Amino acid sequence: MTIQNKRIFASVLFVLISYICVGQTPPPPGPPPPPGFPIDGGLLFGVVFALFYGVKKLFFVKSSK
Repeated sequence: MTIQNKRIFASVLFVLISYICVGQTPPPPGPPPPPGFPIDGGLLFGVVFALFYGVKKLFFVKSSK
């Protein structure tokens, strides 16, 4: 192969590779993240339990002094 033929061959390969690279699309976006931790009856139960526990501790601490 002559140098002229090598340059033409390299140019054709470069154009074909560029065309193939441009034709590729990015992957589709993933699914949305799951929703956050639900705040439901468990939170209310925890707050009520903490209040009762705190009141109990206050009464037992005061009665032992």
